[in-house]
Amino acid sequence: MISIGQPERQSRVEWLQLGALLGLMSIGAVFIYSATLAHEANTIPWHKELFIRQLFWYGMGTVAAVGICVIDYRILARWSMVGYWGSIILLLMVMVPGIGAMRFGARRWIDLGIFQLQPSEFAKLAFIVAFANFLSRPVDELRVGRNFLKALGMIGLPFVLIMKEPDLGSAIIFVPMGLVMMYVAGVPVKFLRRIVFGVGILAVLFLVDVLFAPPQWQIKLQDYQKRRLLVYFGRDYASTKTTEVERQAARVQQRNDSYNVEQALISVGTGGMFGKGWKQGTQNALGFLPRAVAHNDFIFSVIAEEKGFMGSMIVLALYSVVLFTGIRIAGQARDRLGKLLAVGVITMFFSHIFINIGMNIRLMPVTGVPLPLLSYGGSSVLCSLIAIGILQNVHLYRRSY
Repeated sequence: MISIGQPERQSRVEWLQLGALLGLMSIGAVFIYSATLAHEANTIPWHKELFIRQLFWYGMGTVAAVGICVIDYRILARWSMVGYWGSIILLLMVMVPGIGAMRFGARRWIDLGIFQLQPSEFAKLAFIVAFANFLSRPVDELRVGRNFLKALGMIGLPFVLIMKEPDLGSAIIFVPMGLVMMYVAGVPVKFLRRIVFGVGILAVLFLVDVLFAPPQWQIKLQDYQKRRLLVYFGRDYASTKTTEVERQAARVQQRNDSYNVEQALISVGTGGMFGKGWKQGTQNALGFLPRAVAHNDFIFSVIAEEKGFMGSMIVLALYSVVLFTGIRIAGQARDRLGKLLAVGVITMFFSHIFINIGMNIRLMPVTGVPLPLLSYGGSSVLCSLIAIGILQNVHLYRRSY
């Protein structure tokens, strides 16, 4: 029994969240190994295998997260605009030929030799800290139109630059992060309602233009981006005014473009209740699930095929623990800055999880958004663990009750 007047002892670390993270990292390493085993075994040195590299990034990310926890988040917030503008400079550098590396028709990386830096991932973190610091001002100031426009500008600048790479998936993440943080901060609902309504109208007009407008009237998009939308909405590539040969070629292209999504859906569907067994997934082992994407964008499909519905539920349960403990951290934060930091991180995680798993089961179009801590990728892993470090920081420095 706790004596009256004696403060309840609270753990300084959110151990439940850390346990869930350890589970996710273990699953990530194990299934990246499975996803790459079929085409990397005995062909490259062990230290270059992707699951070994992923373990390295887990280690580096953990060190970075611990480093973040050492510094009070209010001190981090003082330098937030330096980080924000630093990320903007990196996003601009990506577009410079010779600095930005071109891969798969997009310029999203800076080649550092041993590491491909993806500035858009770090821009999300810089945005969360800077935006939380901006919104932590008195609520009355958030009702001033000038400050509201500044907030929109802070969202819009990285959004536009990332769209230019082009990277639609990463750019979209800034929209829910910004809107949710503004709502929690106390920005008038009428302002947010207008934004949501305006964004919705623009999205509908954009889709109508891409899917139905004549080619000369369509918004200029990268060819692969347009094809992804056509595949998702089931639109026929072939125009009625083309020749039979052109229609046949268009249908072949459409089958090729929809191949990844169809194979990922087959992988999820054939896993059954308990899956085919680790390293026994035929879709991956036989190369039906494309090997270039099995270990990153479609890692959830590999897990679902090899461990079935139960394995998928374990993954979702671990993510739920991370999200709900993050919400609890936000609720216990000692000030508005800490609450907004936690809300921003949780919204980023939720958006990534929803979009990635959604595209694996064809609820969302393919956008290349990684699944946090499960998809292979140095920048993604580092940023995910640093984001968790920010959450733990808010928890460490919360007010004691």
